[in-house]
Amino acid sequence: MVDAADLRFRDDAPHDGPAVTLDAFLAGQTNATAVRLEAGDDARALLPHMEQLALVEVSFPTFRDGRGYSAARILREAGYAGELRAAGDVLVDQLPLMRRCGFDSFAPEAEIDADALTRALDRYDFRYQRAADTAVPVWKLRHG
Repeated sequence: MVDAADLRFRDDAPHDGPAVTLDAFLAGQTNATAVRLEAGDDARALLPHMEQLALVEVSFPTFRDGRGYSAARILREAGYAGELRAAGDVLVDQLPLMRRCGFDSFAPEAEIDADALTRALDRYDFRYQRAADTAVPVWKLRHG
């Protein structure tokens, strides 16, 4: 099994300390450098504050809730370079897509089998659409 601490795809040290809610952060009640976005929170509210954030943790209350993918893409396309963590009901099959959206660390509720993780990450050689990552889409390789 893979420990959640091993589900980081960054070279820097993981952020320590609690993440505050978006409302508490925006109200200026804290000088926190970590924010937790709940499902339904608007990630665009963080855009003016990206430089002071080391971690944005995005909640996935259920694996069927895809709003966190949009939050990740919004932040990465706006230039957020800090740690972006998917937390909650995160399944191994979702990790490759979450990485494409910009997530680089994960805190799943359930342990993930190391072999299943390797298979999921190595499953596809080519990507068919652009995303927040640096993968070149296969159509651009063919016609570029």
